[in-house]
Amino acid sequence: MSDLVQLDIDDDGIARLVLNSPQTSNGMDVPFLQALHAAILRVHGEPRVRAVVLSGAGRNFCAGGNIKVFASKGEQLPDYLREATAWLQIAVAALTQLNPPVIAAVHGFAAGGGGFGLVCASDFVIAADSAKFMSGAVRVGMAPDAGVSVTLTQLVGLRRAMHILLTNPVLDAVAALEIGLLTKVVPAAELESEAVAYARQFIDTAPKAIGATKRLVWGGIGATLADRLPEEARTVSELSGTADSREGLAAVIERREPKFRGE
Repeated sequence: MSDLVQLDIDDDGIARLVLNSPQTSNGMDVPFLQALHAAILRVHGEPRVRAVVLSGAGRNFCAGGNIKVFASKGEQLPDYLREATAWLQIAVAALTQLNPPVIAAVHGFAAGGGGFGLVCASDFVIAADSAKFMSGAVRVGMAPDAGVSVTLTQLVGLRRAMHILLTNPVLDAVAALEIGLLTKVVPAAELESEAVAYARQFIDTAPKAIGATKRLVWGGIGATLADRLPEEARTVSELSGTADSREGLAAVIERREPKFRGE
């Protein structure tokens, strides 16, 4: 795997996915996005993973696109961005479709389609109290990508999403928490330990149930209630046939903690 994105899975099934181009503030270009997608696919292929902690090396979580690479493309930039955006889209889609929950641990800036987009596509976001958030697309004559035009609206509502995307405010962590963009804000020195601690609560949960619930929630974006009711019923019926479901019911009856095995 490319050194641009690092992946480590510990013995408890916590995967640490690190954006690792600190010299560019983890700015995204085609090779970077290809590496990100490859790392996410590796997590897909590891059934022992129970949660993913997504973070960035260096001073910032991710400052968006690699603007120096973009500027170097000159008249070829539209073709290059078409390819880069395609990789970003499939990486974000793969992230939301992971069975284990994704916890973004954000420090410094999370900006642009890359940084801001990954924040919006994560299941939980733990941010350092010094973190900053910005869309920034229209500021450079661009439009939001990474699904932000959908996910941000779901997170904060239409009016706030329009304000964030069209006027480009820099949101501090407290403001981002207040509008529903974040899950939790912690002191910067405690960010890594808090994110890992948050991830560890999923070690003993039923992974099939977690993954199915994630798919229902992400799949419900833009859907109607009538669309989702049959899918919920199908999912519940399917899960009821798993060993974990039987174990969960037995544990309730026997008044003990369940021991899930992912089966």
